[in-house]
Amino acid sequence: MKRIPMTLNGEKKLRKELEFLKNVKRPEIIASLIEARKHGDLKENAEYQAAREEQSFLEGRIKEVERKLSNAYIVDVTQIQNSDYVTFGSTVVLQDISCEKVSSYRIVGEDEANFKENLISFCSPIARGLIGRKRKDIVKITTPRGIAIYKILEIKHISYDIENEHA
Repeated sequence: MKRIPMTLNGEKKLRKELEFLKNVKRPEIIASLIEARKHGDLKENAEYQAAREEQSFLEGRIKEVERKLSNAYIVDVTQIQNSDYVTFGSTVVLQDISCEKVSSYRIVGEDEANFKENLISFCSPIARGLIGRKRKDIVKITTPRGIAIYKILEIKHISYDIENEHA
């Protein structure tokens, strides 16, 4: 299996989700199945069929999260040495050359990505175009919206305090 890089926070979130799925959602669904069985013929019981579908989805998600955790490569971004280069865990301040808009993105694992919070997956086109580059570089990135040209204004590396405030 392929190793899946993620930050400590990403691992914590997945473990928390797994605990919730196993200890809260699974018992709720089992209770729904028991209740639905009481309503008679299972072949024509919509509540029962819906609960079975929900159970199937839940068990699939549990297996997926367990697989990700078992193949996780935990990157403690607080231990990454500051460098002049964009790396996994870096926060990058960019200027869009076409409109001079300034944006900031933190490069994280796939499950941690949340564009609304400016957290982008290391697999995303923008992150792939930035990793290994340095401050003041001009980067040309093919995105789903087309080609974007950015100037890297700043590269910030995470300290222990910043990593823990998102826990």
